[in-house]
Amino acid sequence: MSSLRAPAWCSRAARRLLVVPLTLLVAAGATAADAVPEPAVAPTPKAAAATPDGLRYNVSLRSDADGSRWTGRQRVSFRNASDRPLREAYIRLWGNGDDQCGTPSRPSPIKISDVRGGTAGRPTVNCTALRITLPRPLARGERTALSFDVSITVPRRNDRFGREGAFRFLGNALPVLAVHDAKGWHLDPYVSTGESFYALASDFRVRIDHPSALKVPATGRTWTRHGTPGRTVTHSVAHRVRDFAWAAGPFRTATDISPGGVRVKSYWAPNTPAAGVRLNRKDGVAAIDRFGKEFGHYPYGEIDFVMTKDFGGGMEYPGLVILGTTEEGSAVVHEVAHQWWYGIVGNDEYGAPWLDESFAQYANARFYGWDTRECWSDVDWPSQDTALTNSMAYWAKHPGEYHLVYTAGSCALARLERTIGADTMARLLKRYARDHWYGLSTTADFKKAAQSATDNDLDPFWKQHRIR
Repeated sequence: MSSLRAPAWCSRAARRLLVVPLTLLVAAGATAADAVPEPAVAPTPKAAAATPDGLRYNVSLRSDADGSRWTGRQRVSFRNASDRPLREAYIRLWGNGDDQCGTPSRPSPIKISDVRGGTAGRPTVNCTALRITLPRPLARGERTALSFDVSITVPRRNDRFGREGAFRFLGNALPVLAVHDAKGWHLDPYVSTGESFYALASDFRVRIDHPSALKVPATGRTWTRHGTPGRTVTHSVAHRVRDFAWAAGPFRTATDISPGGVRVKSYWAPNTPAAGVRLNRKDGVAAIDRFGKEFGHYPYGEIDFVMTKDFGGGMEYPGLVILGTTEEGSAVVHEVAHQWWYGIVGNDEYGAPWLDESFAQYANARFYGWDTRECWSDVDWPSQDTALTNSMAYWAKHPGEYHLVYTAGSCALARLERTIGADTMARLLKRYARDHWYGLSTTADFKKAAQSATDNDLDPFWKQHRIR
């Protein structure tokens, strides 16, 4: 995991604070009182509707002595939202992304077995996808469930799914279902320079049994109970989130309550610079409330910051952020912004990474008050094929250009703000978030919403900024 330098138009203070990650975080566990009201009438399902939906994950895991190995059972129930019968489902094993199918002496980190509710095929897409054939076609509106044993071994590298000293990071470790939509099954390959992930809002109930010496921050609203002697059980409930992540280790901890009522729990390794921890807590608390006012109230009630000295950049998950922290802080504000842009307002992170990265970095720039008036003068398009809206298939082949998603992308949104007016832009983003709350965003959706907010013809703007 690596980070990007601040663009030339950032102030010196902003440059110190910006550690823009190439991979990132999102939100966790809501109550009925917190949730945005559902539409009175659900939209009519279509053949192209994203499915399986209405996902409910129930997971029970137990760790070894230091959190390096986890075993347990996972169940997921789901509904077919499409007009067409669903004959199969795919389980994504994203934690195998870097190790792929492994070797006899070093097997893949994620394994599942004893599958019930369907027939498992052979792992594909470098062991990051497993096809499950359903016993009979699932008609529109019908529900079914799959269950399986899961084994997770944390790789020996400092990464979003990895470790740093005595601390374990379990990002993208939990198997989740793939999405089928108008483009078919999304079985994109794993990329380490960004995100491949595409998931629908789901409910998680997770039970984590671990040694009492380990603290376990996790997606969702969490609480602990005494387990067997020397062990603790951390429970987590997360509603309408797109993934579930956790960490484990002998963290130091602190809890803050934002003025808006969000519980912010901080976990840090003892060698993490104290000044950086204090700054992350201060800016993170301020950001969760500010973005709540700008984009819609944060619905999950709790967010966890996991901080270590040497983690590369930052990574967002629902309600949990992993942050490499120096004395001058981290990318905490950018990662908090991801709770809305990818978390609440979802998108296909492989197909259109700008929809979360550029939007999160634009929010980050606004938070710190960066002067973006001349930022476009720094944009240098390497070729005619380069566009903000390129997929990770392009950026993975051109990793030296990927910074444009952060720099040129956030600058383009800042210029859109000046084109249509600051008040109009603010209304646009708040309305857009509301209209796609817990749903999915596309480039076409955003262009249509922006055009409807102004009398200006935005076609020249999209062409100039390569938003295609």
